[in-house]
Amino acid sequence: MVEIFVFQLTSLFTMINPVAAIPIYIALTEAMTPKAARWVAMRASVTAFIALSVFALLGEAIFSFFSISVNGLRVAGGILFFVMGFEMLRGRTVPKRVDGETDGDFGSDVAVTPIGIPMIAGPGAITMVILMIQEGKATATPTMATMSLFVAIFVVCLLTAVVLASGRQMLAKLGRSGSKILMRLMGLIVMLIAVEFFFAGIKPYIIDIARAIPAA
Repeated sequence: MVEIFVFQLTSLFTMINPVAAIPIYIALTEAMTPKAARWVAMRASVTAFIALSVFALLGEAIFSFFSISVNGLRVAGGILFFVMGFEMLRGRTVPKRVDGETDGDFGSDVAVTPIGIPMIAGPGAITMVILMIQEGKATATPTMATMSLFVAIFVVCLLTAVVLASGRQMLAKLGRSGSKILMRLMGLIVMLIAVEFFFAGIKPYIIDIARAIPAA
């Protein structure tokens, strides 16, 4: 069971890659107090934990019921990330605040999406937990394997909160001018991530269309 847990933990942490969420997290919490920013990191990780747990239990049934594919989730996430990266490249914090919106309200919104979903609990992580829960059912101790997976999800999400909070501290050391430069650079990185997401998701659709043309 220890080997299974270590495998689940390392695989999930590598797939989620919390470092990749730092650019968006820093951009969205730039104007917040350190306490509010830490709260966003914690709430985003809790959101990701709930989402991954739900998909681990019901993911296969949900996708089947609505005829949703993980590739569709990749395409949608890619489009969302590209728009956000473009706004960051222009020096704007996205999503935009509504007039009169407090740090708490704004933080709640961005913690759920895009940081919690789909940046942390993205298509890859969702697919992985669905596959892991299926593999666990095929082991000699399915109950233990399932419990191990949920513990691994919890630990990874907790580590993600720590990584994001550390990234916010990095912003304070850069100063205002440095943070603006960093946000534009990170915007470019987010756009590149978006392109990878988009084409990874749309590639299977193109292949299916290409295969269907000769048959038609």
